[in-house]
Amino acid sequence: MSSGDKSAARFAVERDDPRYKWVALSNTTLGVLMATINSSIVIISLPDIFRGIKLDPLRPGNVSYLLWMLMGFLVVTAVLVVTLGRLGDIYGRVKIYNLGFTVFTIGSVALVFDPLTQGSGAMWLILWRLVQGVGAAMLFANSTAILTDAFPADRRGFALGINQVAAIGGSFIGLIVGGVLAPVDWRLVFFVSVPFGLLGTVWSYRSLRETSTRTTARIDWWGNGLFAVGLTAVLVAITYGIQPYGGHDMGWTSPWVLTGLGTGVALLVAFCVVEAHIKDPMFDMSLFRIQAFSAGNFAGLLSAISRGGLQFMLIIWLQGIWLPLHGYSFSSTPLWAGIYLLPLTIAFLIAGPLSGYFSDRIGARSLATGGLLVVALSFTGLMLLPTDFSYWAFAGLLVLNGIGSGLFSAPNTSAIMSSVPANRRGAASGMRGTFLNSGTSLSIGVFFTMMIAGLASTLPRTLTEGLQAHGVPQAVAAGIGNQPPVGSLFAAFLGYNPIGTALGSVPASAIKGADLGTLTSKEFFPQLISGPFHHGLVIVFAVAIGMSLVGAAASLFRGPRYIHTEPDGSPLPEPAPLPATAVREA
Repeated sequence: MSSGDKSAARFAVERDDPRYKWVALSNTTLGVLMATINSSIVIISLPDIFRGIKLDPLRPGNVSYLLWMLMGFLVVTAVLVVTLGRLGDIYGRVKIYNLGFTVFTIGSVALVFDPLTQGSGAMWLILWRLVQGVGAAMLFANSTAILTDAFPADRRGFALGINQVAAIGGSFIGLIVGGVLAPVDWRLVFFVSVPFGLLGTVWSYRSLRETSTRTTARIDWWGNGLFAVGLTAVLVAITYGIQPYGGHDMGWTSPWVLTGLGTGVALLVAFCVVEAHIKDPMFDMSLFRIQAFSAGNFAGLLSAISRGGLQFMLIIWLQGIWLPLHGYSFSSTPLWAGIYLLPLTIAFLIAGPLSGYFSDRIGARSLATGGLLVVALSFTGLMLLPTDFSYWAFAGLLVLNGIGSGLFSAPNTSAIMSSVPANRRGAASGMRGTFLNSGTSLSIGVFFTMMIAGLASTLPRTLTEGLQAHGVPQAVAAGIGNQPPVGSLFAAFLGYNPIGTALGSVPASAIKGADLGTLTSKEFFPQLISGPFHHGLVIVFAVAIGMSLVGAAASLFRGPRYIHTEPDGSPLPEPAPLPATAVREA
């Protein structure tokens, strides 16, 4: 027997070891769960983190710290996940995955022991969050490829379903964990990852084995460079586009933003040209000839954008309006927002594994398409709710959204990963992760822009008139009312009273005689902003509905069930010819 045959036989034996399958599933699930929890845990925790490092994030010069605390981790994972997936194909998926656990844990430890305060303290956190993001990208890039190697096609949907529940459910769980731990001590937000990171690192190095054939290839330096710089430029430009600039409510006319977008798009176009002609590309463009792969990733991108937008809009809705109207102080709203979003998390955690299990039997197309239609229905219901809603109606729509997301995520991932040759799974996993993480990053810029645009048409007049009606002089009221709406959104997002924050920057003599008790009460701002906010919310959810429907159409036309098989049923040492064998979907 040749050495190649011996290697193939050994890989087949390891893949058929039932104990190893479950070890791979449990370890990779822990890895992506910790990574995605950390992608969202700071969203709820930011007020306590900034208080802990003695920095006011709402001061004009500090807004960049706020945005990079939110976006840095997501940008790094989106940019690096394809490169690290491709390196997994070349050097070993388990090797890159194990290193990811190590890097992630080192970043977590450094975040706990931030020795600095104010701007320096914020920079320490941002830089180590970037390191943490590098580790998370290594985990993201190779976890689904490791599982696809370990599980046969008829059990793959269930395994990837569990993994995807961890990957997406972690972003919801992070909101709750951050809300519970941050009020106790902001450092606990980062410390919670340390013991799990140490456990996962030791466990992965001791138990995971390479069960894939490595691809002999050179590193695509041109492709890596063009992709990293291009995607970073686009995501950073979109992030800064929601900041005010030159008297405008947003920064889309800023030369820096326009330059970033133009340069980034040009570099990404050049990247596509290079990848189509290079011998060993980082981004395997030939995979897009597989209909199940291209349609699944397009649907996944749209789903990620709409899901990320939902997360941010619901947090602002709860913290800025509904919770204060129902007696909660602004400072306590981050915690309670996470608690009141539990129905969404629970529904997703139940629906995800079940959909993965059934996708092994009936295929991905009907489940994934139906899931996005259910998501669109839930967005429609949320759009029709009044801003001061009945919680049970709200909770029911959250459950509906969680079920729809769960129905879509696992089957879609299984269909994508099963459609590619075995020795391209690392690259395919990285490409899928890029679409997922880029969608989450894009959602912040896309949906904040739409909400700000919706508020800008009605909020200035409403806020000015409301302040004047309670004794604030016309000039002062107009000055506050004409401030960019992003300030009010960020204040509510961070658990601050937006009116109290705005009035705090005005000299006391300028508002002498104003009814400050009413103006800074829990009810004044929510009642004032309800109308303008609902106007913006309708725009946001209408776009989310459109994205979900387009994603459902892409999922529907992904074609019949499509599972790549090699001629002898085993991975090949060199890239297999496309297309792969198609198996009809029931």
